[in-house]
Amino acid sequence: MVTRPAPGVIPDSPGSYQFMDSQGRIIYVGKAKSLRSRLSSYFVAADRLFERTRQMVEAADHVEWIVTANEVEALFLEHTLIKRNQPRFNVRLKDDKSYPWLAVTLDEEWPRAMVTRGDKRKGVRYYGPFAHAYAIRETLDLLLRTFPIRTCSAHKFDRHQKLGRPCLYAHIEKCAAPCVDDVTKADYRRLVEDLCRFLDGDTDDVLRQLDLKMARAADAMEFELAARLRDQLVSVRKVIERQLMVGPKEEDYDLIGIEQDELEASVQIFYVRKGRVVGRKGLVVDKVEDLGPGALISHVIEQQYADALAEDVPKEILVPALPDDTDLYEEFLGFVRGTRVKIRVPVRGGKSELLATANLNAREAFARHKLKRSSDHNARARALVALQKALDLPEAPLRIECFDIANLGDTDIVASMVVMEDGIAKRSEYRKFKMRWVTGQDDFASMEEALTRRFRKYLAERDEGAVPSKRFSYPPNLLLIDGGKGQLGAAVRVLEDLGLDETVSVASLAKKFEEVYRPGMQDPIRIPRDSDALYLLQSVRDEAHRFANTFHGKLRSKRMITSVLDDIAGLGPSRKAKLLKHYGSVKKMRAASSDELMQIPWLPEAVAIAVIERLGNQP
Repeated sequence: MVTRPAPGVIPDSPGSYQFMDSQGRIIYVGKAKSLRSRLSSYFVAADRLFERTRQMVEAADHVEWIVTANEVEALFLEHTLIKRNQPRFNVRLKDDKSYPWLAVTLDEEWPRAMVTRGDKRKGVRYYGPFAHAYAIRETLDLLLRTFPIRTCSAHKFDRHQKLGRPCLYAHIEKCAAPCVDDVTKADYRRLVEDLCRFLDGDTDDVLRQLDLKMARAADAMEFELAARLRDQLVSVRKVIERQLMVGPKEEDYDLIGIEQDELEASVQIFYVRKGRVVGRKGLVVDKVEDLGPGALISHVIEQQYADALAEDVPKEILVPALPDDTDLYEEFLGFVRGTRVKIRVPVRGGKSELLATANLNAREAFARHKLKRSSDHNARARALVALQKALDLPEAPLRIECFDIANLGDTDIVASMVVMEDGIAKRSEYRKFKMRWVTGQDDFASMEEALTRRFRKYLAERDEGAVPSKRFSYPPNLLLIDGGKGQLGAAVRVLEDLGLDETVSVASLAKKFEEVYRPGMQDPIRIPRDSDALYLLQSVRDEAHRFANTFHGKLRSKRMITSVLDDIAGLGPSRKAKLLKHYGSVKKMRAASSDELMQIPWLPEAVAIAVIERLGNQP
């Protein structure tokens, strides 16, 4: 565990600090306005630290720091160190796919347009990113009719230059053929500038010029040229139609939408230029430390814009929650852009609606990410093996059963049992239990009852030689309990009483710190937060919680609706259900007249009178 540096050694200055392990590897990088104040916060009682922070401090051997001139420099240094060292306790952002960009190589003698992926380089203008490469190629194909700049590689350009004849693209008028000097450098540069201006969103001027040229060609009776210009206009308008107009003003801004849970987050970034959505990017955030919305936005801004080109940073960034230190991040973005950048949360109007759309896209992308992760067979297999190792199980837990208790006071106490086989939920095996033996609110006793009833059924079916198709014939490889040591103790007692403690492995998952408890172990097992094994346990635990709460809610609703009809002499479950079906609700039954109730043919007179007295119906 890291030892606290001597008092007075840590400078009271801005900078970046690095926690190192015994091998000298950086395991966490942070930044601070005051290194002395910030580092002091790590050297307090362990129970005052976040769980992940405590794990980091325990894993560290020593701490080092680098002083900077100001907070912005500290932020840039933090980003550089994180990017270079990939510390395991820092938040990591991963593209959920490799997005393609439309690039124009302005740094070349004869700039070219191309589809590219990966890191950006200086001297190249990038547009997008686009969701699919084919979308860029279709867009580029349409634009080349109006802006015929080259798309060939350097090798192909050199070859045709030596041959002295252009390629097919020149013959179909999609390239100005600079390889054979069919266009001057000044004219070619104007074509490139016009294309870049159009991609930047300045479309009105391009349309106006084409329209004017077409009219002049028609007036001069150059009808072939006029027809070509008409086709160019059609192509340009098709490209414009593909760009979603999101506002009446020609504004530039980025929107960041997020959706998150305790372990991961989905981020969607919309790029709006001249009032049009010109690109979109999705990220998945691996939250290896505790993050609220503001802290998450801070990390996204830092990692997305620190290496950006000045022209890629707009004047305004719209977010669902402000960063923890808004002034610092606005100064940071202003440094990258060269002019002031505003970060704000839109509360009304078109921008607010578009931000809601970005959040919706993040939510849908998150659902797809979770589904892909859970449906990937190799990922499930790795998770099961990792879980076996983490919990020291005798075999991979191919069948996991998880139990949870739901109650609200002393009534309608229920338990749920959900089943996961080979890492996939098996809903046909789900079971629910209404407490029969337990009175009052006692989660431990309720858990004992549910488990006793479940495993007694298993023993009965096993002794009967039941075929595996019966409900409780299979024992789980892992019995998971939602709770801490107390709930685990209840499960262990049941298994010992039934003689199954050597047959069924058991563990409990405590929600507060996501710690796993196993019988006979004093300390909990802390599975890494980004582990597939922990994700698997959380999935089955959350499903048990959902299933229990759904069942509990149905019982509570049913009791609240029908309780007024309970204990009426002669009104049993069958008549009560028939009466509710006849009227539709207790409210409508109260509104009925007493004479109407007395005339129901299948309801005995004595029972009808008892119902009238209970509900207070008027003649």
